[in-house]
Formats: sequence, C-alpha cells, structure tokens
Amino acid sequence: MTLTGHMLIGQHIVAGNREAIRGINPATNATLEPAYAGGSAEHVEQACALAWAAFDAYRETPLNVRAEFLESIAEEIEALGDELIERAMAETGLPRPRLLGERGRTCQQLRMFARTVRAGEWLDVRVDNAQPNRQPMPRSDLRQRQIALGPVAVFGASNFPLAFSVAGGDTASALAAGCPVIVKAHSAHPGTSELVGRAVAQAVKTCGLPDGVFSLLCGSGREVGIALVRDPRIKAVGFTGSRSGGLALIQAAQARPEPIPVYAEMSSINPVLLFPAALQKRTQALADGFVASLTLGAGQFCTNPGLVIALKSTALDSFIAATAERIKNSPAQTMLTPAIFNAYESAVNALADNTRANVAAVGQIGSGPNQGQAQVFVSDAADFLADHNLQGEAFGAASLIVQCASVDEMRQVTERLEGQLTATLHLDDEDLDHARALLPTLERKAGRLLVNGWPTGVEVCDAMVHGGPFPATSDSRTTSVGTAAILRFLRPVCYQDFPDSLLPTALKHANPLHLSRLLDGHREALTNDE
Repeated sequence: MTLTGHMLIGQHIVAGNREAIRGINPATNATLEPAYAGGSAEHVEQACALAWAAFDAYRETPLNVRAEFLESIAEEIEALGDELIERAMAETGLPRPRLLGERGRTCQQLRMFARTVRAGEWLDVRVDNAQPNRQPMPRSDLRQRQIALGPVAVFGASNFPLAFSVAGGDTASALAAGCPVIVKAHSAHPGTSELVGRAVAQAVKTCGLPDGVFSLLCGSGREVGIALVRDPRIKAVGFTGSRSGGLALIQAAQARPEPIPVYAEMSSINPVLLFPAALQKRTQALADGFVASLTLGAGQFCTNPGLVIALKSTALDSFIAATAERIKNSPAQTMLTPAIFNAYESAVNALADNTRANVAAVGQIGSGPNQGQAQVFVSDAADFLADHNLQGEAFGAASLIVQCASVDEMRQVTERLEGQLTATLHLDDEDLDHARALLPTLERKAGRLLVNGWPTGVEVCDAMVHGGPFPATSDSRTTSVGTAAILRFLRPVCYQDFPDSLLPTALKHANPLHLSRLLDGHREALTNDE
C-alpha cells in the first residue's frame, strides 16, 4: 500500500494545508517520507459534520452488524501484513517482536469488543412493568437502556502506535458503544496511523456503514486537537499521554458551553512495596524481576515501576546492590522520539541534581542517538516526604528506591502518593499482616493491585482495570482497557409508558434480542434456547 501523506475524512482522502509533519526514525534520526500536511479547523469541521450525520444511524445499528464491523477492522489490520510492522519499526524504534505482539493485542481487543457488543449486557436493560392497580398510586411502565454519547475524539499515544492509537482501545470501545470516532494521529508515527486508518475506513465501507463513522486527522500543533475538543458535536475525548497534554484537553473541554468528559490517562509511577520476609528470602529474584520490568521497552510503559518502597535492612542493602549491578550491565535502548529522549534526560538529570536523592546506578552508554540509559536512585522516606518533586514521573527506565524506618513510615509514604495506575506488593505469608494494614491505602491510590508480580504488561480481558485516581487518569471511575471501557461512552435513557411499537428493540416486551434484563427488580433468567 502506497502511503499518501493525506488525512481521511470519512471515505475521502484529504490533503492538509498546515505545517507538515514527518516520521523520524529515532534509531538514526533519519526523516521518513512522505510528509503529512497538517489539518486545519476547516478539516475538523468537515469531520465533525460527517460524524454527527452518521451518529443516529450508527448508534442503532443491529448488534451483530456492529460486531462484524469491529471484526472487519481486525481483519483489515492483519491484511496489512509486514508493511505495517516495518513502518511502525521505522517510526518508533520498537523491535519487531514487540510490534507483532502489539498488533495481536490490537486485533484481540477489537474482537473482544465484538463479543461484548453481541452479548448486549452493556445495554444494562432494566424494566419495571406498569402497576396500574398499585396503591396508593399506580406505577408507569419504565424501561431503561444505555445509549451512545455521541462522536468521540481520540488522541493517538506515542508509546503504543497500534494498541493505544488509531484502532486502539479508546477507538474500539467507542465504536463498540455506537459512537463515531475522529482520531488525531500522533505526530511520531503518521505513516503507521495512515495504514491503520485506511484499514478502519475500508471496514466502514465493507460493512456498509455511514462515511462519518471514522475519520483520521493530522496536525503538528494544537490547532486540530483543541478544535476537536471544542466542537459542539464531539461528546467525549479519549487521550493517553503526558499530564500537561491531558490537562490542556480537560481545560478546553470544561470551558465549552456544554462541558464534556475527557478520559485521559496521564501520569503514574506505579509503586512497588517490598515487604520484609519476601525481601529477605527472594532478594536476587526480586532484583532480577525489578530490573527486567524497569528496562522493558526502554521503560516507556505507563505501568513502569518508577518507585520502590521498603524497610531499611541488610536485605534492602543487598537488593540495592544487586539492582545496581544489573543496571550497570543494562544496555542503552532507543527511545520512541527525540522529544521523549530529551524529556527523559531532563527528568533524570533533575533527580541526579536533587540533594535528597542519590544515584545508585546508571546503565551503559549508547552508541547512537536517542539512547536512554537506565538509572536507579535511592532516597530516605523523610526526604521523599519532604520533597514532592521526587514523585515526578521520568518516562523511561528510571526508578527511585525509598528506604523506610518502619512499616508505619511505609504507610506514610503511600499515603502521600498521588493516584496511580498500579500498586504492587511483594510478600510472603509472614508479611500478610503488614500488607493487610496497607491495603486500604493502596486501594484508594491505585486502579490495579498486584501481588508478587510486576506491573508492566496489561492483559486485555473483562476484569482488567487500567485507570486510577488523578493524575493516573482524569476519571477514576473508568478503565481504558477491558470490556468495562465501553461504559465511558454510554449514558442511560429511561422510556416511560411507550407503546411497544415505539420502543427500541432492546426494550421491547418480548425481549427479541434475548438480553439479560433486570425485570421488576430481579435478574431475568434466560432459557437455554435463548
């Protein structure tokens, strides 16, 4: 497939008229062709008008049609073959196995949402039948379902060019909910975005859906993104990226005459708590696991373990020494973009200059551009509690080990933390009482709690929560991974005393979709035939 350097507005290939962006190979700093001229407010207007025109028809598509559409997107992405992988490798510096796995995850979550759509449980149908003879007052017939919010703006992520980008989790869950999607492609991988965008557009065409169900825009500055968020036809935003970027979108969304939700995943340092017995018994294994998780993908994961909390002890001294040895032998890795590399260098230099933190180890120096070195720092709990800057996220393979004088001091440190995507507990049976005492705090601080594992790696499944209190996400009630992600783009509507002929199919008396319903306060049991 020949890359055009153009945007997609519905089924139309459109050239931009603003400053062009080009992909850059971070391993070489070579500029990639073609150039992608940025979109303007006029292009946003066109895409939003198409999305709004498509909305009412798309949100009422039969469940099987919408599910087949999601499956068709997965098939079209897979049909791109090695061309997609090679372009993504060139634009991100990520290795082939990582991108093959990410493509598989992307297609898996599309098919997972297809299954979810068919099941229909997300409609959350509730029926309270009329009680005309109820005393002292009769009750009307009341029926509730969830409907799509409206067109959604999705911002592609830098660190996941497939799974959190054009056809990633935000797009998949919004389309599953019945929302048209307009994607703002990330400027770091415009070619990858075009390839996936054309796959989605082809699926729209194959399934006979309205043109405005999907559009893909580009832009080097803020014009396209802010115009999207401010457009009155956009009803929600999905974003994965920096805290500053997320806050800018939230501010724009809240300043609208009609404020809208922004589901932004932003900043997390994902604390790891090492309890005494576990640390004593598994010092070397914990150091192995920690460094492997820290350096995975050059540390460019939102679940990167950026903070370790443990009691001062000879076992902790051994853990720090073992970690330092492994870090010193860790090769430098190519980071996603020159900008991300520069931001990482700035963050670790600030830590190195901070008198409340000491450098424990630095990884090997790279031989090419944008090579991030792993770094580990050590601080005492009192210094950590005194300096909020030590909580800052260094997006890369950097972590801070905090030494505590007591379990109570471990609790004080966790209480002082901002919201997190994850919190990890490494423990043995002897540590259970200590862990139990800290668990309420950790539940308040994080969206996913792990025992004796490492936070990198987010399973795409029904039970997953990839969210957490601010600033991990802008809305702690939601997740951006897993089937519950669909709930972000829905709202409830109640239908009172409607004739059956006017009711939506999901709410009709005969339950033609065979949905699980809450009927007069009781969960309705479906027969085997249904």
